[in-house]
Formats: sequence, C-alpha cells, structure tokens
Amino acid sequence: MSYTDAAGSLLLIALWATVYLAHFPFLGQATQLPSMRQDSQSFNSSWYPPKNTQINDLEAVINGTDVFGFIFSDVYTQPSNASDARQNWCNMPHVNSDTYPVPPAGYTLEHHKRTPYAANTFPRESYTWDCDDEGLFTYGKPLNPSGNDSASTYWSVYTSPSNPFAPQGFNGTCQFPQITRGGLDDSWQHGKDLFEVYKNRFGSVFANSSDQVSYRVTNNVITSQVAGMVVAAMYESVKEHSLAIQPASIDSLEPTYTCDAGAALYTSYGVGSTNLNWTEHLTASQPLFDVLDNISGVAPNDPGFHRSWDHYFDNLSSRLCHGKPLPCKISNSTSCVTPSTANAVFRLGLYEYSYIYRTSSQSLPASTASYGVYIAEVAQNIRDSISGASPIIYKHNVAHDGSLARLLSILQVDVMTWPGLGAELVFEVYNKSGERFVRILWSGNLFRSSNPVLGLVDMLPLDTLLSYFDGLVGVGASKIPNMCANTG
Repeated sequence: MSYTDAAGSLLLIALWATVYLAHFPFLGQATQLPSMRQDSQSFNSSWYPPKNTQINDLEAVINGTDVFGFIFSDVYTQPSNASDARQNWCNMPHVNSDTYPVPPAGYTLEHHKRTPYAANTFPRESYTWDCDDEGLFTYGKPLNPSGNDSASTYWSVYTSPSNPFAPQGFNGTCQFPQITRGGLDDSWQHGKDLFEVYKNRFGSVFANSSDQVSYRVTNNVITSQVAGMVVAAMYESVKEHSLAIQPASIDSLEPTYTCDAGAALYTSYGVGSTNLNWTEHLTASQPLFDVLDNISGVAPNDPGFHRSWDHYFDNLSSRLCHGKPLPCKISNSTSCVTPSTANAVFRLGLYEYSYIYRTSSQSLPASTASYGVYIAEVAQNIRDSISGASPIIYKHNVAHDGSLARLLSILQVDVMTWPGLGAELVFEVYNKSGERFVRILWSGNLFRSSNPVLGLVDMLPLDTLLSYFDGLVGVGASKIPNMCANTG
C-alpha cells in the first residue's frame, strides 16, 4: 500500500511552545468523514495512573540531589538524536531536522524564556534586571482598507525620580513578565527548526502569507512576542501576519472561559486544599520554606509563596535560564540560595505538576472541564481539514504551561512534569490508502499515554483519537457547559 502526499494541516500550541502538527491529503467536498461514534469500543474515559518515576515519588523528591535529568541553563545545545535529548527546562527539546523521527515508509503526511511574573519576585531584589537589548513593539495600524501609516513604536520601561513608590521586585528596564532577548532568539530558532522539518511536506505555504496557515495566541502579550519571532523564522519574506485570538472572557487556549466546577475540583485536591495527598509534600518541605523565606524576605504567611512551590520555582528558574546568579540575602551577602537548594525547589515543582495534572485521579475530570473547549476545537480542526471545509493546513498555537499541562493531562501522558520553556506537542495526521492515522510527538519524541487505547501514539487510527476526544467533551464541546456548571 502506498501513501499519497497532498495538502496538509498543522496546529501548534506553543507555551513555552507546544506544537500540534497535522497533515491531511485533500478530500473533495463530497467525501464522507469516518463515523465518530461515542459508543465506539475505542472510547475509554477512565483515568489511568502515570508511570511511577522519581518525579512523582515524594521520598525521592525530598531526599534527592539533582533534578532527575533536567538542567536549568541559559546554554542550550541541540541533542544529536532523539534518544539522548537533554531535558533543559529553559529550552526544551523540540522537533528539528537532526532528530526528527522519520515516519514509516508509505505514510504521507507550540512561549520561551521570560522574566518572572511580578508576583513571583521577592519583596526586594539584590540586583537589577534590564531588557535594553530588545523592544516590545505595540501599536495599531489601519487595515482593510489601509490608511495613514503607523510608526513602529515600542515600550521603554523607566522609573521616575519623582515617583516615591518602588516597583515590585526587580529594578531595571524589563516588564514582569516579558519574553527576554534570549527567549526571542530561542523562539526564532524554534520556528526555523519547524520550518526545516515541515517545509517539504507543506511546500510553498511558508513562502508568503497564506490563508492556509494560521497562528493563534492568548490574551497574554508574551505569547504574541513569541509568535512574532516564530513567524519571521518560518517565512521567506513576511513583514506582517495576523495572529488569531479569542475574546479574553472565553479564550479556550489559555484557558479563561468560566468553569466553576473545574476550578472547584482543582482546589479540592490541589493548590489551596487541605487534602492530605497535597499537604504532605508541603509539610515535608517546610524546612526548605524556612531557609528561602529567611534569604528572600518573603513573609512566612504569604499564601502565594507557600500554598505551592510555584512562586519560588518561577523566581529561581528564571534567573538560571538567563545566566543570572542565585539570590543572596539583602543584609548578608554570604547567605545565598545554593544550587542544591534550587534543585530541591525544582524537584518539588515537578512533583506538584505531576500530582495536579496526572497523579491525582481527579486530574482527568478537572482538566477535561477546564480545557475541553480547546480539545473540541482540535477535533473540529481535523475534521474541517479532511473535508475541505477549511483551507488551513498549518495551525500554530502559542500558549502557556498551564495550557499544555491540561492537554497532557487529557491525553494521560505516562510521565508528567512541569512543561519547560519551549515545550512542544505535535500532532501529525497521515493518510494510507484512504485511512487516516495520527502520530503525536512530545519534546521531539513519540508520545506515550497511560491510557491503553492510546498507548504509544505512533500511527494510531485517527478515529480512535477523535472518538476519545468526543467521548470526553462532546462534538462542539457540547458536554462542557453542563460539566462546568455541575459543582455539586
């Protein structure tokens, strides 16, 4: 049997960077789609636990020394092959021409480094953080029809000597958050690597702006900062390109749509809860909180820094991802956060993401409710590409760690971790003798699910994946409104 190559579709979720790729042969308008019956034997909505690893082993987390193979460094070298890919959390491995797993014969066919969020900075920081090596351009321009020209204006952060109030966290010329110069460069390289892998499969669609290509961002400006660099790297000559964005109140990609039941479920077992499975690691790591609070000046009763390890993780990893020193106490420059202390924080952060999005049996219904609309959109994008209802053959979404974590949760990834910067999930859809198959790549390698129906997603019948999505969220996300309203 042979596989034919024709028009395709590609969707990326980028966080960080998540990538969704799909490649579909063109079918005429009269072509009938495969039946996606929700009573299909392939649908299995059960939660399956992730693989037992050091990441979700609390004893290994508390007593460990390294970060389970992860490094946090501003220096990144592309892995020589997929099997030895280093997990640099600051710039995760992704699809590239050197390590791309070539599909079997006959088949045809994601933000990046940023400053920490202001809420995650210490009350006083011992050094400044400047971003004079980039410009955050923000301006409007008349279109359809065109009108007076607009200057390319960008923000220049400054503090006024007449303003008696000090900024929160770092002094300097950065926004908190913003994609840094290093993050912009990483984003460009990410786009270039994707172009090198998929240019032969999608032909001339990257030569000029085309209605066959779509880029989508969230309402957080850092995703647009990434997208601008990715777009520039993937086109031969493009000065302007639209970025699709949904209204801030109902955005499915971030997500921001109201889902009270999903939020209540997360808080019943995760951050802010009194569930013993959650509080156990916080109690065990209290001595570490004490050390960091003493150095940072963070109040021991600050809930943002003590309901989880999120704030300390973001603060310390952002420094290391930009080659900055770990912080010292303002009043005692010899009392500093050590690398081993930082590693302990990172282990705890990875543990928390694994627990919230996979280890807890409540993670699947919580993620399904809060991210089900996006899942329904993915399924519809696939169907529209197959039927020819949409001309788009490449979709690229730029989102966030929480976005990607929910997607991985719904797919029931076998080893869950905190998605690193530039993390990438790719869906590729292939055709073989009229039957369609899907392949998923995670950090450049084949994706494995704990759900036995999905398993190693390598040329899985597309009908199986779509039936799984439909069974969870319904066609057109028809199950989500009731799911989100059910707080009983």
